[in-house]
Amino acid sequence: MKRRSRAVVPAVLLLAASALAGCGIRATTVPVDVGAAPSRVSCDTPAQPSGGQSGVQGFRATVALVCGSQLVGVERVVPIPEKRPAREPVALVAQALLEALQKPTSAQERDAGFTSGVPDTLTAVTPRAGDPPGAVRLSRKPEDLPPVALSQIVCTLADSDAVSAGPGPVVLGGPDADPPRAWECTDAVRARPESVPTLGDVVRPGPTTS
Repeated sequence: MKRRSRAVVPAVLLLAASALAGCGIRATTVPVDVGAAPSRVSCDTPAQPSGGQSGVQGFRATVALVCGSQLVGVERVVPIPEKRPAREPVALVAQALLEALQKPTSAQERDAGFTSGVPDTLTAVTPRAGDPPGAVRLSRKPEDLPPVALSQIVCTLADSDAVSAGPGPVVLGGPDADPPRAWECTDAVRARPESVPTLGDVVRPGPTTS
């Protein structure tokens, strides 16, 4: 009986291997690590209060936050910027939107999976003479920013009527004399913000105003 039992064990293993092969699965003794299960986030935008913030002047705007590796527009009440680098309306609005992107996400936004990668030290600076209308100068060269942060800024400014007069590119420049460049917030950029072009197209300077 013992000899028969020993003979049955290899036969059972052979049948199991045959069954796995029939299902298209190759039997292996090597452990396979498939990693942790992918996390799911809702990306549900939290409801905003109907009125403005108590005692704070501001305006409604849609800011581009990161959720699920893509950009999602979140409506916020954006206060008047604390840092006012220039009196130009476009620069002031750009600074307010930058501060909105730098603001820590709320508990509701974090629970829904929203984050932001815009550096806290980034500011809007005074435009240079000859910059085209609507151009925004930043305290760092746009091409030196992390790609996702650049995508957030481009898409947030593109959704602002005060900065972008309509559909079209957003014109950004750095603090130096390099000419500003144009970036577009396309569906591809929203879906894959890390794939934004490092350098936009150079925008020719406009006429110098007296």
